[in-house]
Amino acid sequence: MKKGLLSIFTLILPILTFAQESTSKISMDERIEAWFKPVSDVVSSIVFYPISIVGRDVPIVIIILLLGALYFTIYNRFANFRLLGVAIRATRGKYDEIDHHVAETVAGDSTPNDDGDSFETIQKEDVIGEVTHFQALTAALSATVGLGNIAGVSVAIAVGGPGATIWMILAGLLGMSSKLVEATLGVKYREVGEDGKIYGGPMYYLTKGLKEKGLGVLGKILAVFFAIMVVGGSFGGGNMFQANQAAAQFKILANTTSGSAGFWFGVVLAALVGLVIIGGIKRIGKVTEKVVPFMAIIFVGASLVIIFMNFSLIPDAVLEIWDGAFKADSALGGIIGVMIVGFQRAAFSNEAGVGSASIAHAAVKTRFPASEGIVASIGPFIDTVVICTMTALVIIIVNLKNSLFAYGDVVSKEVLLNSNGERIGGVDLTSLAFETAIPNFSIVLTVAVILFAFSSMLSWSYYGLQGWTYLFGRGKFADIVFKSLFLIMAVVGASSSLGSVIDFSDAMIFAMVFPNIIGLLILAPKVKKEIKRYLIAIGHTKKE
Repeated sequence: MKKGLLSIFTLILPILTFAQESTSKISMDERIEAWFKPVSDVVSSIVFYPISIVGRDVPIVIIILLLGALYFTIYNRFANFRLLGVAIRATRGKYDEIDHHVAETVAGDSTPNDDGDSFETIQKEDVIGEVTHFQALTAALSATVGLGNIAGVSVAIAVGGPGATIWMILAGLLGMSSKLVEATLGVKYREVGEDGKIYGGPMYYLTKGLKEKGLGVLGKILAVFFAIMVVGGSFGGGNMFQANQAAAQFKILANTTSGSAGFWFGVVLAALVGLVIIGGIKRIGKVTEKVVPFMAIIFVGASLVIIFMNFSLIPDAVLEIWDGAFKADSALGGIIGVMIVGFQRAAFSNEAGVGSASIAHAAVKTRFPASEGIVASIGPFIDTVVICTMTALVIIIVNLKNSLFAYGDVVSKEVLLNSNGERIGGVDLTSLAFETAIPNFSIVLTVAVILFAFSSMLSWSYYGLQGWTYLFGRGKFADIVFKSLFLIMAVVGASSSLGSVIDFSDAMIFAMVFPNIIGLLILAPKVKKEIKRYLIAIGHTKKE
């Protein structure tokens, strides 16, 4: 294990060296760019290999995510829709008594499950897990609700027009099915350490689940590949990018040009993150169950205020969305172009099918794997259907009222200019829309961005740690090494401009899709049986 850790240190050492040589003529961000760019270009070109559809390049990983989500939706008979009520009730804890005390519900039922265990066998075991359904959901949401909702929606609207909103919503609804499947498997194949800590996620259901199918070697290869990617993704997109964007927003609000402002912001942010992640998933769950609802209330609340302040424009906004989705350029190519933009931004926002969220959901206290799978399906609904739609409506309504910009060309135009000829896009466009409607909203947006970044870092630290311990073993030494590196990367991220590093880490995160979707497709029948088993236990479905 120590040799493996030493190898990782060797790979990361150049980054730390660049961080220390800030007095050199070549700046730190330039050194990091030079180090990572060749690797970043190769990895990105593979993961985001494009397929041309009606003249627009679409990353193959997005197509895989959408087709997988569509398959799981149909295969499980639209469980993402028909079990939404069950999901909400389970999240609120209505079924906890049944979930934790199987004997009261299914005593005497000796029907074996996939592993050959009967209900009578399972009910004798103590319920395992570290967090509640609600805490697991908020921990998973904290990793996805963030800049994708603020900046990603803006890009979709700017490039694809208002019609992209409908396709984002559809992608979010389909993504609920992928989350249901991967979270169920995350709980079903989790492991419990000697210290009572839970270890779960794609690494474990790929290894154990595929072994049950006689595909042990393939499962091991896919699991190791996934673990490497989740560690890299946690350092980059789940950490450095979050710290970088939060620091940038803070410097704008503070109106500072100090060369050390980002560094000190990173130090403070790393210290706060460190205080939480030292306590593991239990403390992460306790923090996210408070932070996630709070930041959602801030952002969605501000959105609703703007929407209702301009209530008379809602019909016009809805009409723009509908017409934009189905009448783009009055041609099939235009419609498909808008569809692609919406699907792509939704996939990057909720990460359904990536497999990362199943790591957090695996730690839940439950006897029924499907109970958490059904709860997890709410994630893309909240992330994409609710929050992203709120953002889109604000941008469209404010633009109708103030004509801030003209919608771009879905094929070629990636950048917009405001009335002063200044470039806008991403978070700038969202900020412009909110600031126009609510004076001084940049203060609220800064708080939201920092909270989004903070909560995303908490969850991704846990995801990365799970991948790290799968590769290098469990123990205090491995735990300390990973968390120390994670906090160092937060400072580096806040201090630098890391274009190539971010491209690389995004590629690593979405590289997780390939092994994960393969596993989900092979193990889908087990999920269907677990769903039936849980619905019978709570009395939602009668025994046949």
